Amino acid sequence: MRSTIKITATAVVAGALALGLSACGSSGSDAGTSAGKDGASAQDASAPLVVAASPTPHAQILDYVRDHLAKSAGLDLQVKEFSDYVLPNTATEQGQVDANFFQHKPYLDDFNKKNGTHLAAVADVELEPLGVYSHKITALSGLEDGASVAVPNDTTNEARALDLLAANGLIKLKPDTAQTATPADITSNPRHLEFKELEAAQLPRSLGDVDAGVINGNYAIEGGLDPVKDALVTEKAQDNPYANILVVKQGQENDPRVRKLVELLHSTQVEQYIKDTFKGAVIPAFGTPAA
Repeated sequence: MRSTIKITATAVVAGALALGLSACGSSGSDAGTSAGKDGASAQDASAPLVVAASPTPHAQILDYVRDHLAKSAGLDLQVKEFSDYVLPNTATEQGQVDANFFQHKPYLDDFNKKNGTHLAAVADVELEPLGVYSHKITALSGLEDGASVAVPNDTTNEARALDLLAANGLIKLKPDTAQTATPADITSNPRHLEFKELEAAQLPRSLGDVDAGVINGNYAIEGGLDPVKDALVTEKAQDNPYANILVVKQGQENDPRVRKLVELLHSTQVEQYIKDTFKGAVIPAFGTPAA
């Protein structure tokens, strides 16, 4: 039975507000303090390691590690579920959790730049290919003139979505904007597509209101979509910069508990679990390359 703690926006709003989205320095709390209940030093290998994660697939993968691998490895792993793309980072910055697992490196870099946070990537874990979905058409060729297309509204995932559409010939973008593009960078839009910028988590629920939507793999799965069967097109995995990563506050990269978790996440057991459980909707970003 899962013992994962679910955290909503309201449950940690005080901590988020304390940091603020425009934070420009480190928090007043000790960077070396564990988020574990006993308040032990983060360098204490016996202290609980508390990791924030979005539910699917991140918390699922961590739950597998906790239930099958962590105890025998001497790791007290605790998982807290968050439902958005902001609070896990603010909680990690504030020391409310020890690490998080939900984002890719371009998103982390953009978040640090915009919010003055001090978060560092520790290891690649898995890739959730971005896909185009629709309840109205069965192929991209079915998009008519003036069709509406929903895209994520955060900087990196919007650019990622537009790059996917460009790669499939629907639009053209200004050179060298693949990781920063917005609709303003579109240089050719022959079908006059109308872009609706929505929070990433809202996209599956909003799919019926648009002709198509570009959805992150984890939110597609949570919304009952099968990225392998339902996506009209998906990103290619090879040389993809959007692998999801384990993240800590700067200075905690060599915490022995974090290094132990990386070792477990990169184990053959986790690699096989990801392949067996998600069947291509989530791809290991380590280990044996897919055939």
